[in-house]
Amino acid sequence: VQLQAFGGGLVQAGGSLRLSCAASGRTFSSYVMGWFRQAPGKQREFVAASRWSGGRTYYADSVKGRFTISRDIAENTVYLQMNSLKPEDTAVYYCAASSSSLILSTLRMRSQYDYWGQGTLVTVSS
Repeated sequence: VQLQAFGGGLVQAGGSLRLSCAASGRTFSSYVMGWFRQAPGKQREFVAASRWSGGRTYYADSVKGRFTISRDIAENTVYLQMNSLKPEDTAVYYCAASSSSLILSTLRMRSQYDYWGQGTLVTVSS
């Protein structure tokens, strides 16, 4: 199983970036796909999650209204569209997959995810 995250980079505050997470090695149709981030000196934190099968999404309060998680089934890829970026969004962003059947809004902990991508760095300048 492999998750490859890419699309990070340097952007000015107020700008946008779209992160991609290419999934391979198994069928993820029953999985929850999530995005986390880790800023320097801080713990990894939940950003967004969505069931691969579609439907509901869930976001951390800090990104709600600015970030959107989506997926392309044909491309086996999950996206994180990030708009109105702020310097505090600077972090390494990780995609992850969880086999849990718990309610989406409860899947906010790193330990609940089974597979992880390698991370992609997003730097937002002020």
